[in-house]
Amino acid sequence: MSNTMADNYLENKFEELRNRPAKKKVTASLSTLLRRNRSYRGFDKSCVVTQAQLRRIAEVCTKVPSGRNQQALRFKLLTRDTGAEKMQGLYKLGGALPELHLPFPGTEPEAFIIICSTREPDRWVNMDIGIAAQSMLLKATEMGLGGICIGAFNPAAVTEAFALPYPPQLVVAIGKPAEQIELVTVREGDDLKYYRENGVHYVPKIALDDLIL
Repeated sequence: MSNTMADNYLENKFEELRNRPAKKKVTASLSTLLRRNRSYRGFDKSCVVTQAQLRRIAEVCTKVPSGRNQQALRFKLLTRDTGAEKMQGLYKLGGALPELHLPFPGTEPEAFIIICSTREPDRWVNMDIGIAAQSMLLKATEMGLGGICIGAFNPAAVTEAFALPYPPQLVVAIGKPAEQIELVTVREGDDLKYYRENGVHYVPKIALDDLIL
């Protein structure tokens, strides 16, 4: 092949590659994210959640709705490198399965987002906490992570451990899920307690027809 032919060949290949349509990034649908976004109580400790990842998760709260646009929520981000180990012993998981003493040793979460409020909690603040927590967990799920909202924690101890300027309202644990969770459709009036069988965590959810009035 002559030098001219070689140059033309390379030029044509470069032009072909440059004009090739970019591959579309495959993103999960909202339905898929909602299905994957479960309350995980066991995590893979080999996966280290970084401060940068927690910032990406918390960033969704700059875009979500806020009751009366008060924007009263503030967030403390905790990783292995920023004192997350001090959370151990200050919260409880699996209240419906006390005999299991969750989380199992070696599966504890090691990253947390503590949600605080600059205002006294009321219906608007509580609404914002729900919106923020769900939105952050959906973002975590999109990133291949998962988590759980923890309401059973010691507020005074958490405030002291992390020198929080505002009262903590909810703790969101973040990590790489290390357990299998399945949804089970039930009817109104059925038992709604989650349970475990053969290592699988089952969560009853009321059927759509029973939710609609």
